[in-house]
Amino acid sequence: MSDTFASSTVSTATLSASAQASSPASGATSAVRPLAAWRQYHVLTKPRVVQLIVFCAVIGMLLAVPGVPSAAEALTALAACIGIWLVAGSAAAFNCLIEQGIDARMKRTAWRPTARGELSRKHTLLFSAVLCGTGMAILGLWVNLLTMWLTLATFVGYAIVYTVVLKPLTPQNIVIGGASGAMPPVLGWAAMRGAVEPEALMLCLIIFLWTPPHFWALALYRVEDYARAGLPMLPVTHGNAFTRLHVLLYTVILLAGSLLPFIYGMSGWIYLASAVVLGLMFVGYAFALWRRYSDELARKTFRFSIVHLMLMFAALLVDHYWTI
Repeated sequence: MSDTFASSTVSTATLSASAQASSPASGATSAVRPLAAWRQYHVLTKPRVVQLIVFCAVIGMLLAVPGVPSAAEALTALAACIGIWLVAGSAAAFNCLIEQGIDARMKRTAWRPTARGELSRKHTLLFSAVLCGTGMAILGLWVNLLTMWLTLATFVGYAIVYTVVLKPLTPQNIVIGGASGAMPPVLGWAAMRGAVEPEALMLCLIIFLWTPPHFWALALYRVEDYARAGLPMLPVTHGNAFTRLHVLLYTVILLAGSLLPFIYGMSGWIYLASAVVLGLMFVGYAFALWRRYSDELARKTFRFSIVHLMLMFAALLVDHYWTI
């Protein structure tokens, strides 16, 4: 999901407009009024990204239950949502801490309280630690240990492996790091079943394949921002045309991968029709982007990618309850 937990992630999730120079010391940034203290901490959690993460986790939870959840299952799901939200918010805050200098050089992120120096590194680290510890405790005590450890592994995958290691070193950062952003449905499934089963892994694969075209569409119209920050995103290292081709190729692979739930017998015709229509629309956007690039079309492709994922998972849920 655009920077996401993922992505995607996240993430991600996610993000907009053409790049211009900006830093905490610049007149444009300093003219922005400081946020209230509670809003500074709220911003650190990247709430829009976390909402998408929790949404995908909830889909995994509901699909893991054969029928309508019982009261006990609903309480477990609620505890899981809170725990996952807290740990995801913690990972986002840690990301802001690590990328404080990078954020200050990018227009998209220069307004963040860490980039502007409104929150100290000590306070940001403490906030991240409290969120992570609280979320882990909730998952361990009221959900199950498997979900707790998987969520911690996802935190490490995003906050350490992706943010610290992959993002500054390789243009394939979003592909490899997308594995952590694809985990929310697995976390949700594990919360309700206490196991990781093929159905959960198929949902994970769909998000994994969705993340590169989603994020590269953003990177295409933010390329100057990423170049200024010194990040080796694909459009920076390999150029616009190469990136557009890979966006198209990944949308085709995503269309094929999104058929797996139907092929496996996890879903029915409602999901299949939705996946095919939405997948072809995403391929259509990518094809148009490949043939004739514009920043506006890249923005539209990025925005549609978010709609695509949400509607496809919603269709999976409708299909699930339609066949009860």
